[in-house]
Amino acid sequence: METLESELTCPICLELFEDPLLLPCAHSLCFNCAHRILVSHCSTSKPLESISAFQCPTCRYVITLNHRGLEGLKRNVTLQNIIDRFQKASLSGPNSPTESRRMQTQRPYTATISGTIAGTIGGGGGTGGGSARGSPATSSHSHPHANHTNHNNANHSPAVVAKMDPRISCQFCEQDPPREAVKTCVTCEVSYCDRCLRATHPNKKPFTSHRLVEPVPDTHIRGLTCLEHENEKVNMYCLVDDQLICALCKLVGRHREHQVSSLTERFDKLKAYQVSPGRVSDALMEASKTSAAQTLENNLTNLVKRNSELENQMAKLIQICQQVEVNTAMHESKLVEECDELVEIIRQRKQVIAVKIKESKVMKLRKLAQQIANCRQCLERSSALITQAEQSLKENDHARFLQSARNVAERVAMATASSQVLIPDVNLNEAFDNFALDFSREKKILEGLDYLTAPNPPSIREELCTASHDTITVHWTSEDEFSVTSYELQYTIYTGQTNFISLYNSADSWMIVPNIKQNHYTVHGLQSGTRYIFFVKAINQAGSRNSEPARLKTNSQPFKLDPKTAHKKLRLSNDCLTMEKDESSLKKSHTPERFSGTGSYGAAGNVFIDSGCHYWEVLLGASTWYAIGVAYKSAPKNEWSGKNSSSWVFSRCNNNFLVRHDGKEMLVEASLQLRRLGVLLDYDNNSLSFYDAMNSHHIHTFEISFLLPVVPTFMIWNKSVMILSGLPVPDFVDGVSDLQEQQQQQMGLCRQESPYLTGMKSCH
Repeated sequence: METLESELTCPICLELFEDPLLLPCAHSLCFNCAHRILVSHCSTSKPLESISAFQCPTCRYVITLNHRGLEGLKRNVTLQNIIDRFQKASLSGPNSPTESRRMQTQRPYTATISGTIAGTIGGGGGTGGGSARGSPATSSHSHPHANHTNHNNANHSPAVVAKMDPRISCQFCEQDPPREAVKTCVTCEVSYCDRCLRATHPNKKPFTSHRLVEPVPDTHIRGLTCLEHENEKVNMYCLVDDQLICALCKLVGRHREHQVSSLTERFDKLKAYQVSPGRVSDALMEASKTSAAQTLENNLTNLVKRNSELENQMAKLIQICQQVEVNTAMHESKLVEECDELVEIIRQRKQVIAVKIKESKVMKLRKLAQQIANCRQCLERSSALITQAEQSLKENDHARFLQSARNVAERVAMATASSQVLIPDVNLNEAFDNFALDFSREKKILEGLDYLTAPNPPSIREELCTASHDTITVHWTSEDEFSVTSYELQYTIYTGQTNFISLYNSADSWMIVPNIKQNHYTVHGLQSGTRYIFFVKAINQAGSRNSEPARLKTNSQPFKLDPKTAHKKLRLSNDCLTMEKDESSLKKSHTPERFSGTGSYGAAGNVFIDSGCHYWEVLLGASTWYAIGVAYKSAPKNEWSGKNSSSWVFSRCNNNFLVRHDGKEMLVEASLQLRRLGVLLDYDNNSLSFYDAMNSHHIHTFEISFLLPVVPTFMIWNKSVMILSGLPVPDFVDGVSDLQEQQQQQMGLCRQESPYLTGMKSCH
C-alpha cells in the first residue's frame, strides 16, 4: 500500500493529492499547493496576478500560465478518482471482506478503479476456508457476559473470519419471520436476536464461558463433516492420505493404521508463516516436506509474486493515465490552435474581400455621381431652352416673334440634333458581376476536417503504361490526391518469384525513385526485353501505402542487318531491314565477319545479346528456302548456320521444315502458308523459340545453356525476307513462356552444360 500511496502523495504537502492539477510535464500538484507556490513569489512590486510562470517542484520544468492563471490548468480527474477509491478502501473496517483478506496475506490491495481503469486490482487468497475451520480448539480467551459489551477478536477463531451475511436470522425465535440475529454463540452453534440472547444467555455460569461473536452463517460454525461417516465432524488429519478424517475413521475405518495428527498441530504447521516479498517462514519450510505443503508454498510464492506484479502494473497504469491526460490536453490544444488559425485565415480573407467590395462600391458610386451631375446640367440647359421657346410662342408682336423665333428655332434644332451629346451615357449596371462568391469547395473541405490518415493505396494503370527497349513510363491513379504529399516508385527485375511479399522485403535489389509529384514517371536505362516489378507508394505525414505490384516489360532490342556481315551475293535495302538473293556478283571487300563460301548466303544482325528476353519477326514473303536463328560470334561463316555447335536455326527447304544444331536436324510441323516467323530469344532462361506469328502457333523451342553473347542470323537461297525488330513480346508468346517456366520449376529440369539440341516442344 505504501508504494501506491507514494504515487498519490503531493510533493509539497506530502499528503494525498487534493483537487490535483495536471501540469504540462505530466506531474501533478494540489491546487492549494500550487497557489502557495505562486504566493511565495509575490511581493509589493509583483502582485499575484502578474505571476505568469512557476517551476514544477518535481522536475523543475517551467510551467507557463495564461491569463486565467491556475484555472487555466486542467484538473487531473482520473487521479482524483483513484485517490477517492484509495481512501474508501483504506477506511474499510477490520471485519470487511477486503480487510480480512488483507490481514490474512499482510499485503496491500487496491479497490476498483472505475472510469478510466476498468476492472478490479485486488488480491485474496492465502489460507482460509477448510484450513481455518480446524482451529476452534486453539481458542482459550475470555468470553463476554450477558450485557454483550465485550466482543471477541475475530482472530480468536479463524472459522469466523468469513464473509458475514447481513441478513442472518435468529434461530431461536418462534415468531415468523424470525428477527435478525445480533450474535452467534460458537459454543451453542446458534445465532440469536437480542431478545433471545438475553433470555438464553444470562450473565451467570456456565453461560459466561460461551463465546459470542458477530452473526455468521450456520455452515461456518458447525464445521466440516466426515465424508465417510454421516453427522461426524472431522477432528483429525491423516498424514498418509493428506485428508481430513473423524474419530471413527481412525478407530474402525480405513485410516486405523495410518499416522494422524491433530487439526491444531497440522494447522499450526501450515498456517504459521509470514508473507513478505521473497520470504516464507521456517514453519512453512518444514511443512513443505509433504506434497500438500509444497503445493501451498508454491501457490503462496506465486501469489506474493503476482501481488507485487499487480502493484507495479497499478503504478504503470496510473502513469499511463496521467500521460493520457497530458496527451489529450496536448492534442486538444493543437486542435484549438489549428482551428484558430483557420478562423484567422477566414477572418483575414473576409476583410480583404470586404475591402474589395467597398472599393468597387466607391468607384461605382463615384461614376454614378458624375453621371447624375451631367444629367442635371443637361436637364437645366434643356429646361432653359424650353422656357425660352415657350415665351417666344406666346409673343403676339409679329416683328418681335419673327426676330426671336428664328434664333430659338435654330437653338432647338441644334439641341435636338445633338441629343446624344446633351444626354449623357448613363451606366445603370448596379450588379457586382466580378464579385461572385462560391465557397462550396472550401465548405466541402472544411466539412471533411479530421485527423490526417495514411493515403489509400494508389493503383497502377497498366493499360496506360508505355515502354521502349530501355524505358518504361508508369502511370497510376490515387483516390486521395489532395492528401498525398509525394509518391515513391520502386522497381526491380522480375525473377519469376510469385511471392511478392518476400520479394518486396528483399530491399537490396530494389531501385527507388523518391519525391515524385505527378501521377506518372519514366524510368530510363532499363535492360531491353526484360520484365520488371513496379510498386508505387503514396506518402503523407501520417504514413504511406503501397500499390498492388504491376509487371511491366521493356521491348526487345531493336537491330538491323549488318552490311559488313552480308554475303556478297545478297543485296540489302537502304534501311538494312530487307535482304534479297542476287546472283549477280558484286564487288565487296572480304572481312572476317562476312559470310562466305558456296551456299552460305547469310547476314547477321548488328547487335550482340547477352541478357533479357527479345522478340523479332521475319516476313518470309515467297521465299521457300531459308534458315533463321542465332549464333555465337565465333560461329563459322563459310558453312550453313546450324551445321556447327555455335548456331541454332529454324529452316525451310521447299516443303520441309526442320530445326538444326551442331549438324543434327529434326523435322518439325509447320504450315506451308507460313509467312511470318516469330523468334523469341530468352537469354536469361536459356531458350530460343520459334512461332507462326500469324496463327499464334508454337513451332519449336531450343533449350540452350548460353555461354557467350549471341547475334541474330539470317540465310536465304531464294527470294527475299524482311526483318521487324524491337517488338514487344506478344501475349500468346508470353503465355507460352510462363507455362514453360512453371513446368520447368515443377519438374526441376536441369539445364545441359553443353549447347546441344535436347528435344522438341509442340504447342497444342
